[in-house]
Amino acid sequence: MGSWAWWRSWILIFLGCSIMGSGFVFFINPYNFVPGGVYGMGIVLHNIFPSIQVGTFGYMFDVPLMITAVLIFGGQFGTRTVLAALYTPGFMNILTNLVYPSPEAVETLDPALLLGGHLNLSGDLLLTSILGAVTIGVGQGIVVRQQATTGGTDIIGMLLQKFAGIKFSTGILLADGFVVLSGLVVIGFGLGTGEAEPAGWRLTLYSLITIYVTSRVVAYMLNGASYDKLLFIISDHSEHLKDFIVNDLDRSATFIKSRGMYTGNERDMLFLVVSRNEVRRVQHMIKDIDPRAFVVVTDAYETFGEGFKQLPDKNDIQAE
Repeated sequence: MGSWAWWRSWILIFLGCSIMGSGFVFFINPYNFVPGGVYGMGIVLHNIFPSIQVGTFGYMFDVPLMITAVLIFGGQFGTRTVLAALYTPGFMNILTNLVYPSPEAVETLDPALLLGGHLNLSGDLLLTSILGAVTIGVGQGIVVRQQATTGGTDIIGMLLQKFAGIKFSTGILLADGFVVLSGLVVIGFGLGTGEAEPAGWRLTLYSLITIYVTSRVVAYMLNGASYDKLLFIISDHSEHLKDFIVNDLDRSATFIKSRGMYTGNERDMLFLVVSRNEVRRVQHMIKDIDPRAFVVVTDAYETFGEGFKQLPDKNDIQAE
């Protein structure tokens, strides 16, 4: 890895951690959402022990998980995970103290006191949960793209992917489900606090929305915004289509020998992968060359090879 690539990777890791931490401080912690992860569990425990900040609980859970990451995923990956996981809860604690006016406000995390009440979204919890989910997902996605994690259930997700073959985002979803149930018991039913949150079950629903949106944003960040398109083309003018694909589209394709079931006639079928933006152009050209062509267009979920993505390394994180 070159010098600039090395620095860029670390800058992106700390940027992603900062974005993620900000999502918790501004949109999650003040409203008692429990979107899974060690920080979600930290929110649950903060309700029981308000003098201890959410980020501090993050340290308590992250340390053993970080040790596991170092042992399982190796030195370089472990180093990135350790620094990211150590930075994020500390950033959250510092930012929390900056945006609330007093130590008492830091204990209550009252959104009416957040930034002097200028960011109080108590009247629209659905919007708040979505904003928090998108912010956390973007930050988490940036970090994971650098082959690091922010600790916590990220590591659990990676362990499940490595040893159980479970998708990374699905693994996170499973681990987070346990944390959400803990939030329902403690915040919704008042176990350990002696004071149940009014309509606490609604907070659980908002938490589930947050988890789902976060997992989708992470998948978006890792896999990209759109899928490639796969076209199967059967035409009597395959040579004309070949000229268009090679010369105008500047791509290649594959001829597959095929035989009609009804007629028994043998013809070449074109196997072509293009980006989503190129599909309409290809369809129009097929219509101009051979209006009677038979065309099937479907999603190519992931495409590897020349002109597309490189095949992933063994330990690369896959969202899906």
